[in-house]
Amino acid sequence: MEQAILDYPLPYEDKSAVAEAFGKAAETYDSHAAFQREVGTRLLRLLPNDINGKTVLDLGCGTGYFAALLRERGANVICCDLSQQMLDKARERCGVEQMHYQLGDAESLPLASQSVDLVFSSLALQWCGDLSQPLREMRRVLKPSGGIYFSTLLDGSLSELREAWSVIDKYQHVNDFCSIDEIKIALAQSGSDCYQLDLPTITLWYDSAFSLMRDLKGIGASYVHGRSQGLTSRSMLQNVEQAYQKFRNYKGLVPATYQVCLGVIHI
Repeated sequence: MEQAILDYPLPYEDKSAVAEAFGKAAETYDSHAAFQREVGTRLLRLLPNDINGKTVLDLGCGTGYFAALLRERGANVICCDLSQQMLDKARERCGVEQMHYQLGDAESLPLASQSVDLVFSSLALQWCGDLSQPLREMRRVLKPSGGIYFSTLLDGSLSELREAWSVIDKYQHVNDFCSIDEIKIALAQSGSDCYQLDLPTITLWYDSAFSLMRDLKGIGASYVHGRSQGLTSRSMLQNVEQAYQKFRNYKGLVPATYQVCLGVIHI
């Protein structure tokens, strides 16, 4: 599958740190990505029933789990990710038939204007500094009458982990996420005025806070903007575990609550 590819630079220095974190997690990602699969599956259900022969950009494709499902439905898929290691894993999963692999950043997509029929992007946009910019870019590469299907995290996600860490020190250990009002402002700034948003709350249950933090590290979501660069000691983690116990339910499990935005933009 041939695509017009342009050479755009990554616009933010922090993106290299994000790419490095996800690259290191490429081998472990699939075994820790239950939440990511749940959200992506919900988003996949919003796509048109018939995408046979359509060119679909999977933006932030990770290891290619959803790219493979899109291809099963007959789509020609462009896998785009910040991390070369993630793209390599996607290629291992999907091969080359009806597939194209492109290293790139959502805020400066290395694709020609009006070159794709649909954009699918699940849980990637929260790593962008200004949400309106990737939305503009997705609109730019989309053909007329196309659609953008995205999911991202909202303010309030991982509130239990944030509260537990706040007992331990003053540093930031959980990334900040957009509010729904900020999402709507970004949509307006990008010229996206025909859209629908669904805002589910999804809770995963763990046997310990350690298990949650292991999952976050395992998928590469370990980069926290503004975090102290000092080492996290075992005693600190034990203190977080103890602070997390206030959320434990009658079954002895602790929650990780995510506020999710599922969005559909029609062009």
